[in-house]
Amino acid sequence: MSVQQFDVVIVGAGFAGMYLLHRLRPLGISARVVEAGTDVGGTWYWNRYPGARVDIESMQYSYQFDEALQQEWRWTEKYAPQPELLKYARHVADRFDLRRDIQFETRIASAVYDARAQRWALTAEDGSAFDAQFVVMATGCLSKPNWPHIDGIGSFAGQIYHTAMWPRETVDFTGQRVAVIGTGSSGIQSIPVIAEKAKQLTVFQRTANYAIPAHNCPLDKDYEEWVKGHYAEFRAQAKQTPPGIYGRFRVGKALEATPEERQAEYEERWKAGGLAFMGAYGDLMLSKEANDTAAEFVRSKIREIVDDPATAESLCPKNIIGGKRLCVDTNYYATYNKPHVRLVDVRDKPIEAITPTGVRAHGEDFEVDALVFATGFDAMTGALTAVDIRGKEDASLRERWADGPISYLGLAMADFPNLFTVTGPGSPSVFTNMIPTIEQHVDWITDCLAWMQDRNYTAIEAEHDAERAWWEHHQEVATVGIKTTTDSWYLGANVHGKARVFMPYYGGFPDYCRKCEEVVADGYAGFAFG
Repeated sequence: MSVQQFDVVIVGAGFAGMYLLHRLRPLGISARVVEAGTDVGGTWYWNRYPGARVDIESMQYSYQFDEALQQEWRWTEKYAPQPELLKYARHVADRFDLRRDIQFETRIASAVYDARAQRWALTAEDGSAFDAQFVVMATGCLSKPNWPHIDGIGSFAGQIYHTAMWPRETVDFTGQRVAVIGTGSSGIQSIPVIAEKAKQLTVFQRTANYAIPAHNCPLDKDYEEWVKGHYAEFRAQAKQTPPGIYGRFRVGKALEATPEERQAEYEERWKAGGLAFMGAYGDLMLSKEANDTAAEFVRSKIREIVDDPATAESLCPKNIIGGKRLCVDTNYYATYNKPHVRLVDVRDKPIEAITPTGVRAHGEDFEVDALVFATGFDAMTGALTAVDIRGKEDASLRERWADGPISYLGLAMADFPNLFTVTGPGSPSVFTNMIPTIEQHVDWITDCLAWMQDRNYTAIEAEHDAERAWWEHHQEVATVGIKTTTDSWYLGANVHGKARVFMPYYGGFPDYCRKCEEVVADGYAGFAFG
């Protein structure tokens, strides 16, 4: 099989890979996107489980690089469902004629750097080979499925599904006995939908999670018209908030308000719905006492919604609110009021085994026809370490990251020249509105390549000292407040054997962007060129 040669190989055809390809074309840089799936869309290609939808309002979860695209695309719902998000990705691919430079059904297995040639050799699982000066890993933060370590997991005789690997064909649970293992975001979204069809639904919950109602509805046309008439201002204001999301963020302290004022504020945000609930006060993630007021408000709502007191208490999270990713739901808690839905809490008494007929827990055998694993992802690093990436002197990224994924700005790693990561560990990524964050990273990378082109540089590499300094700052910032007091996938706590290191940058989107701009203004400080 012949080796295909390009200036840049981009791994992944999600929103990052597509935009990167679009940005590189005017530079005269030859590029090929290599994608494991059969179409574009990334996260929204793979995550097609029942109820899958974005948790950022549709009017914000979109590209902003092309004004005509912004104005012409019409969302139908406040929170876009997966089929519509995939349709949007396909529309972008068609609009900008991207598919001609994308190779589908090709999963990269290895990428090896040749220091003498200053080139990367990439090999796919099917034997396809690529040679490139630069490699950009646009593989996404939430793209490597995480399977739990449960005895007998391969013995089940019925149908097994994972929310991160859902079949493209429709799955009909009508009349079936279904077990769902996991109550993170994908579980919270899928459980109410599965319950509509299943004869019996048993949910196995290890950790209760907070969910704020989405109040999803058809998109308000007046609101859409207002946003489209003020998009520049709308986007600019969003970029000045820590998560890069347009909304009302209060800087006051929760405990400086009276109980009545706090109750009114939380009620207002509960009625509005969505992730902006955590913007009620500026210290909710800085003070445990402040956080307790918001957490107890949500727990009180759960007790109001769920009829059975014991089930309600099991659904009430014991950890801080916001320690794990806050979920946005539609009828999640109310689903447990249905007579055919049962919650089994396995936090103190874990699942004993998967059996040929179902799940054994609490000494009881739960016989089911279908098993759904809603156990999330090997987040941030999983898709990167799944590829055997080797830099200078055969340095292995997988081994380098065994104790934690050190990087410079989440963009590059020392000893791995000409290799970039989009929204990698060490960048704000999952703490932000992902598409604008992706655009910021892609713009930085393409501007850097253009800068190198103008100066006839052929190699770029993060310096060890700069990488170490950024990573130390990154870890120090993570300890500000109470975010790290909860085991979460931000720390890799959901993956068996993974190092417990805080991976996303917690300093906020505006401060991160300023740091990236300072690096550029200082002649790409912290990078060595050859």
